[in-house]
Amino acid sequence: MQTELSSAKTTKNIIQKYGFKLTKSLGQNFLINENILNEIIEAADITKDDVVLEIGTGIGTLTSKLCERAKRVVAVEIDKNLLPILNETLSAYQNIDIINKDILKTDINEELKSLGINQKVKVVANLPYYITTPIIMKILEENVNVSVMVLMLQKEVANRINAQHSTKDYGSLSIAVQYYCDTQIICKVPKNSFIPEPNVDSLVIKLTVNEKRKVEIEDEELFFKLVRGSFAKRRKTILNSLTGYEDLADKEKLEKLFEISQIDSKRRGETLTIQDFAKLTQNYKNVL
Repeated sequence: MQTELSSAKTTKNIIQKYGFKLTKSLGQNFLINENILNEIIEAADITKDDVVLEIGTGIGTLTSKLCERAKRVVAVEIDKNLLPILNETLSAYQNIDIINKDILKTDINEELKSLGINQKVKVVANLPYYITTPIIMKILEENVNVSVMVLMLQKEVANRINAQHSTKDYGSLSIAVQYYCDTQIICKVPKNSFIPEPNVDSLVIKLTVNEKRKVEIEDEELFFKLVRGSFAKRRKTILNSLTGYEDLADKEKLEKLFEISQIDSKRRGETLTIQDFAKLTQNYKNVL
């Protein structure tokens, strides 16, 4: 059965056999495209030396392929109703640990530590679209020991993550992820690659986590506040967008900040690079 999980017929049969009810609130869409599964596996470059963290197993379609390639797979699945299915579909594999928890409420570092895992892991997942960003940022901000993430995301979100400055998709999410990672779109995934079909197309994206941050800054909190504020009012200049945002300095001091940073305050946030935001952050204390 393990080699046939990606077929629509097998997926439907398993769902019917166990009387499994898809839960819309959990964003459950099961992948049935063998080519896309192989693209994901190849992009992650999984070897017998690798430990893989999967978030959201579905019926185990991707999980089984990960087990075939990796040294060990740790799968976090929130839906307890999938556990009996996984007991069947993954029964041939001895290198799988299934954790029945909510990933957003889980201390991932502690879970890996409790399993005796102390090496870098690769995250491979078809993420529930409604919590994509919180999951990615949790992994990055909590410094989980990850080398690479290969993720299936909603097309719009993947494009925003991968966007470069001065494009319509570029925004605070682009900078937040690219601060930690190099990004690369792997392939497009049409809606009919899933059961049930989602309302939108998807993309597979690869996030290679860098050893060092993209820019060196002393105050990360201020950096991200300036980023968020700059995109809070996209149609306004960066000066007007930042003025009055949370507890930032007043307009006069912000004008001074742009002057000493040699950045035109009449530009819009989407034209600034991650290096520009780093420069603003470093110079901020000089205008207070």
